[in-house]
Formats: sequence, C-alpha cells, structure tokens
Amino acid sequence: MAKGEDVNVFLFVPNLIGYARVVLAAASFYLMPEAPGPAAAAYVLSAALDALDGHAARLLGQGSRLGAMLDMLTDRLCSLCLQLHLAQLYPRAGPLLQLSVCTDIASHWLHLHCATLQGGGSHKSVGGDGPSLLRLYYSSRALLFVLCAGNEAFFCCLFLVYHWEGPTVFPGGPGLFRAGLVAAAPLAALKLGVNVVQLGGAARRLAAIDRAERRRHQ
Repeated sequence: MAKGEDVNVFLFVPNLIGYARVVLAAASFYLMPEAPGPAAAAYVLSAALDALDGHAARLLGQGSRLGAMLDMLTDRLCSLCLQLHLAQLYPRAGPLLQLSVCTDIASHWLHLHCATLQGGGSHKSVGGDGPSLLRLYYSSRALLFVLCAGNEAFFCCLFLVYHWEGPTVFPGGPGLFRAGLVAAAPLAALKLGVNVVQLGGAARRLAAIDRAERRRHQ
C-alpha cells in the first residue's frame, strides 16, 4: 500500500453514517405515498443522524471534504424531495415550496463555491467579511441545530398533518403535529431568511473574487 493511502476515506465513520442517512431517506421517500408514519420516522432518523456524523468527525478526527460534500448534498436533496412531495399534497402552496427549495439549493451551492475558491473546507466556512448573521449561524452549533431542526420539523409536520392531526396535546386543543407545525413555522421562516442572506452574501463574495482576479491580470 502506497504511503498516504493507509486510510480509506470512504470508510470513515462519519461517512458510513452519511451512507445510512441516504438509505433512510430513500426508504422514506418510497414509503411516503402509502405509509406516512414509517416514512416520517425514517426521515426524522435520517435527519437526526446529521448531528451524529458531525460529532463523530470531531471526536475521531475524521473530517473530510468527501464527508462535508456528502453531508450538504444529503441535506439539500432530502429537503428537495420532501418539498416535491408536499407540493403534490398542497398544490396551491406549490409556488412557495418551489421558492423555498430553490433558495435553499442556490444559496448553499453558491456559498460552497465561494468557500472552495477561498480555501474553505466546507459550506460552513464563512470569510471574515461575510454577513454577520452567517458568521453567527455557522459559528454557533446551538443556533445551527435549532434552526435546521425547526426547519425539518416544520416540513415533517406539514407532511403528517395532511394525513393526521396527531394525538391531542390537551383536551380540546390541537393535535400534536398541528401544534408542532405552528411552533416550528417561525424557525422555518428564519431559516429561509438565513438562506436569502447567504445567497446575497455569496454573490457579493463571488463578485469580489472576480474583481481581485481581474486586478491580478491587468
């Protein structure tokens, strides 16, 4: 075995967790039309593993560019597939769901592209001149977790409410999933706002990179 090839990055523990997330998400999407309960359970478990793979990467020193890309792609594509299904369930909300998923994908893609050009290792790299909201968002694991979890909870509850309101929270009150939907709505709105800020900030960073490259070639 050649020097430097003693560790197979594909078998890093965080990446193995990432593969499990993909399998669970695929199972969720397959089950969604006929078995909403198991589908939601598989989706939530896949999302929960997102926190575990990052913890494993830090604990074992097994962070990798492959893992960072797998993590971001899984997040974006899971959100895309869930919202595509929701657009079928709620056709009148289709344009809003399309706007949400397009903003999510575009902002993260452009942000990652800028981070890569500036030497960052993942989409969580934010330059010192980046928007203060993004620096706070990516530097605070608690804030990152709350907003991402709230965003996922909103869309999962929206899916579940279509099929069942859930057990009542208290006599005469809303069902659990309806209550969760209302509680998570502000967090989902804030997450959409972060995506808009990220998209604008990434566009400005890319324009600055263009200007710097033009100066070097003049």
